[in-house]
Amino acid sequence: SSISRTVTSMTAMEVCDGMPKESSPFINNTDHDKGNLYDGKNMALFEEEMDSNPMVSSLLNKLANYTNLTQGVKEHEEADDEEGPARSKKPVKSPALGTLIGVYLPCLQNILGVILFLRLTWIVGTAGIMESLAIVVMTCSCTMLTAISMSAIATNGVVPAGGSYYMISRSLGPEFGGAVGLCFYLGTTFAGSMYILGTIEILLTYIVPSAAIFKAEKKEDEPEALLNNMRVYGTCCLTLMSLVVFVGVKYVNKLALVFLACVILSILAIYAGVIKTAFEPPDFPICLLGNRTLQNHNFDQCLKTMKVGNVTVTTKLWSLFCDSPDFNATCNEYFTLNNVTVIQGIPGLTSGVIRDNIWGDYGPKGMLVENKHQMSEPAADTSQDIYMPYVANDITTFFTLLVGIYFPSVTGIMAGSNRSGDLRDAQKSIPIGTIMAIATTTFIYISSVILFGACIEGVVLRDKFGDSVKGNLVIGILAWPSPWVIVIGSFFSCCGAGLQSLTGAPRLLQAIARDGIVPFLQVFGHGKANGEPTWALLLTGGICEIGILIASLDAVAPILSMFFLMCYLFVNLACALQTLLCTPNWRPRFKFYHWALSFLGASLCVSLMFISSWYYALVAMLIAGCIYKYIEYRGAEKEWGDGIRGLSLNAARYALIRLEEAPPHTKNWRPQMLVLLNLESDHTVKHPRLLSFCTQLKAGKGLTIVGSVLQGTYMIKEDEVKKAEQSSMATERTKGFCHVVASSNLRDGFSHLIQTAGLGGMKHNTVLMAWPGTWKQSNDPVSWKNFIETVRETTAANQALLVAKNVDSFPTNTDRLGEGTIDVWWIVHDGGLLMLLPFLLRQHKVWRKCKMRIFTVANMDDNSIQMKKDLQMFLYHLRLDAEVEVVEMVTTSLTPTVRCMTFGPLYCLAADAGRHGPQIQSITDTSRSSIRRKNQTGASGSESDPSRQLEGTQEDEVAQLIHDRNTASHAALNDKPDTGPDRVHMTWTKDKFLSERNRNRSEVNMGVRDLFNMKPNQSNVRRMHTAVKLNEVVVNRSQGAHLVLLNMPGPPKNRSGDENYMEFLEVLLEGLNRVLLVRGGGREVITIYS
Repeated sequence: SSISRTVTSMTAMEVCDGMPKESSPFINNTDHDKGNLYDGKNMALFEEEMDSNPMVSSLLNKLANYTNLTQGVKEHEEADDEEGPARSKKPVKSPALGTLIGVYLPCLQNILGVILFLRLTWIVGTAGIMESLAIVVMTCSCTMLTAISMSAIATNGVVPAGGSYYMISRSLGPEFGGAVGLCFYLGTTFAGSMYILGTIEILLTYIVPSAAIFKAEKKEDEPEALLNNMRVYGTCCLTLMSLVVFVGVKYVNKLALVFLACVILSILAIYAGVIKTAFEPPDFPICLLGNRTLQNHNFDQCLKTMKVGNVTVTTKLWSLFCDSPDFNATCNEYFTLNNVTVIQGIPGLTSGVIRDNIWGDYGPKGMLVENKHQMSEPAADTSQDIYMPYVANDITTFFTLLVGIYFPSVTGIMAGSNRSGDLRDAQKSIPIGTIMAIATTTFIYISSVILFGACIEGVVLRDKFGDSVKGNLVIGILAWPSPWVIVIGSFFSCCGAGLQSLTGAPRLLQAIARDGIVPFLQVFGHGKANGEPTWALLLTGGICEIGILIASLDAVAPILSMFFLMCYLFVNLACALQTLLCTPNWRPRFKFYHWALSFLGASLCVSLMFISSWYYALVAMLIAGCIYKYIEYRGAEKEWGDGIRGLSLNAARYALIRLEEAPPHTKNWRPQMLVLLNLESDHTVKHPRLLSFCTQLKAGKGLTIVGSVLQGTYMIKEDEVKKAEQSSMATERTKGFCHVVASSNLRDGFSHLIQTAGLGGMKHNTVLMAWPGTWKQSNDPVSWKNFIETVRETTAANQALLVAKNVDSFPTNTDRLGEGTIDVWWIVHDGGLLMLLPFLLRQHKVWRKCKMRIFTVANMDDNSIQMKKDLQMFLYHLRLDAEVEVVEMVTTSLTPTVRCMTFGPLYCLAADAGRHGPQIQSITDTSRSSIRRKNQTGASGSESDPSRQLEGTQEDEVAQLIHDRNTASHAALNDKPDTGPDRVHMTWTKDKFLSERNRNRSEVNMGVRDLFNMKPNQSNVRRMHTAVKLNEVVVNRSQGAHLVLLNMPGPPKNRSGDENYMEFLEVLLEGLNRVLLVRGGGREVITIYS
């Protein structure tokens, strides 16, 4: 049929037209798919939209085949395996990991780690069971609330590889995402340091103590020797692990199951040992001297003397406290006064020792670990105690320190979200697996705190390194069947956790670098050919080395606690923000969340940060804040549909509604600018200095709307409008909004901008534009007529108007003006805008060195001295610093103008000049010449003589000339009714003046109308002459000023006097460099009240 042929031809035309088509953001259309999108379909009505809007059947087919493989370790392994040119492309397998293997076990492995094995018993002994439970409950509540928030975010759409960084950045925007992503990266990196330090501590303290390179000869040197050993071995271990990660991550992944098995077996061994203590406690004797715990390294028997055969001899313990093994040796006073006692280190579950461990025992560094229930005789001299083999605190202990040390043991909850690409159903597995893992580990920690306090003696719990039990791991002596189960298990667990940190941290940094939000990190987005992040691994190793050089597990743990808490804080904030904003895209499948829970989690994170270490918290926030501001200032602009953008929209809507309730008070008034720009043919700004001046006038505050008009229709000029908007805002790096409209003519376009720019209470109140400097040279009067109509529009809209003359000579934002003045000529009261503008300008660094001068005009019958005092007092109440000067002008010069301008902004000129057209231009040759003449006589004579001469002989002649030209112009208009107004020649020589007068006088047209016109023409002559005199005074006083501000008279009401008005302003401004004409908006903008 004809219809089908038409459809076929249209299809061919569309496929072959070569126009680029917009692809769907989630469907990867290929070129060969486009031709058959609607072949054979009865959808001819929609065929022109098929490329941009595919059919639903095609959409569903594409989505059904969608896969989301993580762009990480898996692809890198496959790239390593597929070597050679003949490698075959493997089919992409769908993710197959379930909740148990994909989320639960990885989270379990990451949460349970070094703190559980090396520090939990010491925390229980130091803080007591009750405070330890408080620490566990606080930290686990924090992670549980964070997991709930994370589950809501993770189930609100597909979460690609990147885990928490992806979730935060896409929820809170690139600034927060980059800041928190880098904090999470630093936390993961320092976690690697902590795990490596834990590994070396287990190795040197419990497995092979003899491997220590630095050995202390004295007891007081032991801590420093231990730290040096940690640094050396830690650096070697870091180098080895980094090489393993560099060579192949697949080896790390293959060992992950071994590391997980070590963790699980160690936990089971601890519970088995606790059960065994109920009926058969292990034999681990503790030696006490008085009530002090002794280090059980250098003696075998807890005795001062012993019988060997029938002879009583001293023991090794005697030699440690006395200067010789003889009975008459000099011994330590406390050793002499007190006996030694042996108690069981693990009395058992039913021993009742839990009562002794309920409350904590904090103390300063060097405090001896004592059993409060044992009797002892205090010694008078305790100065030698630090050299004796007592168990003592190696650091000062307090509750908040323990919170910071313990918190890393509950981190690792992001492991499931980081593997989201490998999960069969991430939106189901992540919430269930993560929450179950946190619940399991919380149970393990709570039960461990109670069971450790119920089974182990308090002095043993407070013995951090197991010195009282012959250097055994304290948690190991509780385990069954052997302490080595815990020692070996914890060693491999720490190794695995360190390797995983060194594997995950570089990939996180690579993901941030590839997002392009932090420019200086882009180099770390590159790596090996298979994508391995080589440079990121190098940086990670360097940062990790900083933690190893700190060398103390207890000092590194609070650092990474800060960074993880920062990350969790923003996860909670992201969820709360999205929930409160009710964003249309916020539709999580996980329903068990609430904004109050998220806020509670965020508050708990902040509290834990400052509880752990207030100065570390401030440093972490400072780092995050610096990264945020850097990304905001230098980072690439990203639009991710984040919640901060939605929050800004809601806040803006609320603020706009509030602003609508009442107009701004005078105290809050500031110029909200609409800058009217003219564009060149290539859409560049004609006067860029106008934008610079606007920036300087606002000093970075207030509203700026840059407006311009393109002639034409929007359908045709759409691309040009967008290009013009971009170029306008890029000029001078103006901060604000751009509004370019397409209109049939410039006049209507600028009128539309003045009427409609802005929104609600955020509308402009001031219009800034450039003086049309070429209006006299142009043959087309449209330019200056548009200017005058714009002045009328702003007056009708009650908006202030600023007109900058010679705007191209204004300073740029990088200029710095030296000493100079900003001169204000205050002739009529405009609401105080004339005095406010110099104050605002001086806030900017360009005008900061300029001083303000205010000139006002007085007639001969005014008291100029009193005027000056009154003006100085007025400025004092306005809190403005300015020099005041009153300029006296003779009455004959200024009475018609100054009084008119004082009682009304020159509307009397507008009324007269508007009725009689452009005739007053005939005297401008005299005006121009008078500006250029230098006054050689006194001020009085120079001002009175020309006036008397004008009022005498010349005035009649000039008035007659105006009358004659008026008659001639009317005759010309009557002869040519269809033509526009003729161009009036503005400049008259003396010869032309006389010839024109004689020619017109030869015509007999002196009727009643001519007599009626005589008096107004004489008035116009006096006003023009007055403008000349006022200009002379301004030029004499302010020609050297950096900027001159003048009152701008209003245009004539009768449009026939528009050209006279332009010439009047031209005469008024002649001879001045930088001038700003100011016209108030009809309201007070400055006040003396606070």
